Amino acid sequence: MSFAELLHEWHEFYLLLGTASATLVGLMFIAASISATVFNETSRAALGTFITPTVIHFAAVLFACLVLIIPTHSWHSLGLVLGAGGLAGIIHSGVLLFHLVIRHRFNVDLVDRAFYVLIPLVSYVLALIAAVLLFEQSRFGAELIAASLLVLLLAGLRNAWDMMLWIVIKTPSDKAPPPAA
Repeated sequence: MSFAELLHEWHEFYLLLGTASATLVGLMFIAASISATVFNETSRAALGTFITPTVIHFAAVLFACLVLIIPTHSWHSLGLVLGAGGLAGIIHSGVLLFHLVIRHRFNVDLVDRAFYVLIPLVSYVLALIAAVLLFEQSRFGAELIAASLLVLLLAGLRNAWDMMLWIVIKTPSDKAPPPAA
């Protein structure tokens, strides 16, 4: 099977995945603007540690999907572009790993550390491995990049939900709570 035929098989998958991630990027912007009452200068570090990486993960999925549906790629060109993206994601996740896991900059539980740092890091490592496989013209690279992007999207979804719950809890309310029954 040729490289063009291989990518054609995945076209609708990447179109759908890219559309979903673009929508989620937009929703993150809306959620951040709605929750402006929660965030201020003192929460800048939290924004950079939690909201920004989630937007970056969604944007990485979007960018990868856009790159993957470009019809003129060769095995090597696609491997190089995806490898560069995977490496950038590994570096970004490494910085977050340092802040959340090593320095314990924020008090987050193990599940949050896994979804904010470790799972995205694994996804970016998988993307880098997929890029190497594509560079070597292995069909398995196409399947591995799909798995990598799905894992990254699912981690981002979980993190976006986690952040929205936190924002709802932290948002000041003008109303007094209802009396306890």
